[in-house]
Amino acid sequence: MKKDVLLAIKGLQFEADQDENKVETINFAEYYNKNDHHYVIYDEITEGFPESTKNIIKFKEHSLDLTKRGLVNVHMVFEENKKNMTNYSTPYGNILIGIDAKKVTCTEKEEQIMVDVEYALEVNYEYLADCKIQMNIRAKETGMELQ
Repeated sequence: MKKDVLLAIKGLQFEADQDENKVETINFAEYYNKNDHHYVIYDEITEGFPESTKNIIKFKEHSLDLTKRGLVNVHMVFEENKKNMTNYSTPYGNILIGIDAKKVTCTEKEEQIMVDVEYALEVNYEYLADCKIQMNIRAKETGMELQ
């Protein structure tokens, strides 16, 4: 796959007493593969703040690492059938989050990579929601068909 890619990220949260919450973004990103790991790097802009956040996503089958640096700072680790804790630093303060990944899958095609993550999210040791992340990484020239 080419270095310049389009990255579509869909996130879903299923809270016990509420309807599902959906978030979807599309970003220009850089992609490369090194030592059997896939890397996607992009900048994220938060409305109302002049500073951006650099996102580095590193993944392979059954694991995904997300590092954010800038306005938001965090290193989140999604490892299938493992629970990981981390501090999520935001402009509004720090939050202790737990990520209990149930499934991390990676499907590769010639000019596309799909990553699906299912996990339980905790905040300060309290269960918050079951969540899903779907990433669609495509070569920039092919355009983006969201699935």
